[in-house]
Amino acid sequence: MKEEARLLRTPSPALRDEGRNGKVIIMKIIAIKTHKIRPHRETLFGILDKYLKSVKERSVVVITSKIVSMCEGRVVKLDDADKEDLIEKEAEYFLPPEKSKYNVTLTIKGNLLAASSGIDESNGAGYYILWPKDPQKTANEVRRYLKKRFSIKKVGVVITDSKTTPLRWGTTGVSIAYSGFLPIYSYIGKRDIFGRKFEMQKANIADALSASAVLAMGEGSEQTPLAIIEDIPFVKFQEKNPTKKELRDFHINIDDDLYGPLLKGVKWHKGRR
Repeated sequence: MKEEARLLRTPSPALRDEGRNGKVIIMKIIAIKTHKIRPHRETLFGILDKYLKSVKERSVVVITSKIVSMCEGRVVKLDDADKEDLIEKEAEYFLPPEKSKYNVTLTIKGNLLAASSGIDESNGAGYYILWPKDPQKTANEVRRYLKKRFSIKKVGVVITDSKTTPLRWGTTGVSIAYSGFLPIYSYIGKRDIFGRKFEMQKANIADALSASAVLAMGEGSEQTPLAIIEDIPFVKFQEKNPTKKELRDFHINIDDDLYGPLLKGVKWHKGRR
């Protein structure tokens, strides 16, 4: 009961959307506390069985990539590997650490700009934690599990990690896989409040949900690697896995990227992935 009361006190951000008839939308985020999860000792569905007591229709379940990796065994003991070697093996492209003031290797992995190929030691119990082997497959499997277990039709899943943003201190959450909803909302062709037509604007729903959930879950010793997001009428759910085209369209080619000149202005080394 103490844990339950704690979860009910989790702050819920409010989103005011004047474009939806002036209504105030309250998005509820429930961060779920677990025991200390360690590598090689758990299964992901065992954790979900234990801590997800109910999931409502039209909710999104958020899972940190770290516990997915721990359950998959995507970990390497700190004493058994060279981190830089691991980073290069996991990266699609990388910039050598000597290019960074902080001696950090910048990488492109999963079509995301990331530090160190997403490899992390925090809360790793003496291990390097790599990204999950196939986060998209896991997101689809978790969605199927949730539908069956809770007898619901429309439910979303997001697997998250943390990222930094250029020219900003601090980290925010980002989606490395999603399932069960459309990740992008396009404003192109629609008009703003003064009638001006949007030409480029798109809202990234998957990353926005990830950032909100990671903020509620925390990134230190909170011990809350799961979250449920409820009351999100702006999310368009779908009763199927993302198609290859949808997954492809979620990412932007470097040649079409607004920041393409910056990304192409440095000499990337090809990773060994």
